[in-house]
Amino acid sequence: MIEIRPEVAEARHDLGPIVALETTLVAHGFPNQEGLAVALEAERRVREAGAVPATIGIVDGDIKVGLTEGELERFAAAGDGARKVGPRDIAVARARGELGATTVGGTLTVCSRVGIRFLGTGGIGGVHRGFAERPDVSADLAAIARTQALVVSSGVKSLLDVTATLEVLESLGVPVAGWRTDTLPLFYSATGGPALGLRIDDAAEAARIARAHWELGNAGLLVAQPPAESIEVESLIEESLGAAKEAGISGPAVTPFVLGRLHERSDGATVRVNKRLIADNAALAGALSVAFR
Repeated sequence: MIEIRPEVAEARHDLGPIVALETTLVAHGFPNQEGLAVALEAERRVREAGAVPATIGIVDGDIKVGLTEGELERFAAAGDGARKVGPRDIAVARARGELGATTVGGTLTVCSRVGIRFLGTGGIGGVHRGFAERPDVSADLAAIARTQALVVSSGVKSLLDVTATLEVLESLGVPVAGWRTDTLPLFYSATGGPALGLRIDDAAEAARIARAHWELGNAGLLVAQPPAESIEVESLIEESLGAAKEAGISGPAVTPFVLGRLHERSDGATVRVNKRLIADNAALAGALSVAFR
């Protein structure tokens, strides 16, 4: 049911450090197939840290842990033609023989089956803005809460209700630690987020906390790393969300609309920051997985 690439299988056998990477960002995260370069750079940074990258996706119905460059090229070329696969969608994509790009939640679901405990990504999903009018919470949160894995991100995705997402993570029993910061990064921005009760400054401490958390039978942890290049885009987000509402855009169509406007109005700065933070988070996940070993 799950095909594991030989390099990843060898690392699993030897109890070596492995970092899972998602494929939604490859297919859906960037314009003009730029997701391929981002994916390859993330894998390179994981290797540079001393770990083995395991990019996860569904290829013609086969769940694959560790993708070839050719398979990554398929995801980038497919774009929106690849199914976005969260935890609920894996069986459908498999049964229909589809190309499925896994979200953080979908990737963690596969991780739980194969014993991978570290994942690097850009930002996790969470509670959407306007929850009172239209309840919408990403399946990423539940997946983190039930999977024994440490997720490295730059907080939650910028379009979301950050404070509400942090509250839900607390309710789910998920520790959220700032990596060398006392506040939760706001994805594109390193500052301005809510205060965190846990700060971690070195990989060895992160490994000790994760081990103790899992030994107690608990599940996921989130380590939030601020972006190295920080830009302020909250006003652009609010403006873009307003434009989407005026245009009658709703549901899943809102996110690509807003991200497109952010890219345009920031002269490409949001895409540049996103690319770098994904690679940096992959590198940190690699370092933490090595320390855990």
